Amino acid sequence: MRRQRIQILAGATRRATVLATALASVLTTALAIGLATAPASALAAAAGAAGHVAGHVAIKRPVNLPPSADLSYTIEARQKGFLIEGEAQVSWRTSGASYTLRTETRAKLFGSLVENRSEGVIDSFGIAPVQFHEKRLRKGPWTTTFDRAGKIISFTEDKQTYPLKGGEQDRSSVAWQLVAVARAAPEKMTPGSEWTFFVAGRRDAEPWTFKVVKRETVRTGLGTLEALHLVKLPPPDSKDQALDIWLAPSHEWYPVRLRFADSDDDFIDQTLGKLVKK
Repeated sequence: MRRQRIQILAGATRRATVLATALASVLTTALAIGLATAPASALAAAAGAAGHVAGHVAIKRPVNLPPSADLSYTIEARQKGFLIEGEAQVSWRTSGASYTLRTETRAKLFGSLVENRSEGVIDSFGIAPVQFHEKRLRKGPWTTTFDRAGKIISFTEDKQTYPLKGGEQDRSSVAWQLVAVARAAPEKMTPGSEWTFFVAGRRDAEPWTFKVVKRETVRTGLGTLEALHLVKLPPPDSKDQALDIWLAPSHEWYPVRLRFADSDDDFIDQTLGKLVKK
């Protein structure tokens, strides 16, 4: 009987470890303020190696960076039939000439799942990453480098490179570049408008397009807020993974909610619980 209990406990521990590792992978994919996406297609990757990706163009827009702040998010997730709770801590700092963006995501019972750091300068395009580092549960760290002198994007996880034309983002900084664009031209954030950024991930890069849906109310730790709902194309009713983000104009346009969902009804929902300006 004791041996049976030990085997059951060991089995439960293995399942918990597998689940934690899977959740870390999905969080890496979904939350790169959290913000991320599925890997680029093989075709896009091959094109990237040649330095030519459709949609990789330098787009210069007016920007207005939000003030430095610490943001705490609560996380609710369903993965492989399990309901999981956690939290994400985000530290955004900018001096006007440079920035750092740090994120740590934790889940109850599992501890730290994902840690990442984006850092760089502020140029005429807005946020200009120099390096993006990430470490997740049971995986080694990796780095994506934006060589601004050599005008090239490179990866520790892959040999291919992409040209650096201006305005490129990493998977964390893209949300804050979107915030900066919205703050600079809120009148242009109309339903149906689309905003495209070229985003580098772990091994490759591709265009991300966000489409404005409408203004909605969101329940947060700060109360019920009016927020602008955007969806990363393809839209939520497709069979592909969907990423939604809500920005709050009354709170410097900070992201107050993010939701990632897939066709299997798994999801990760991240909602702002606390905000401290620095």
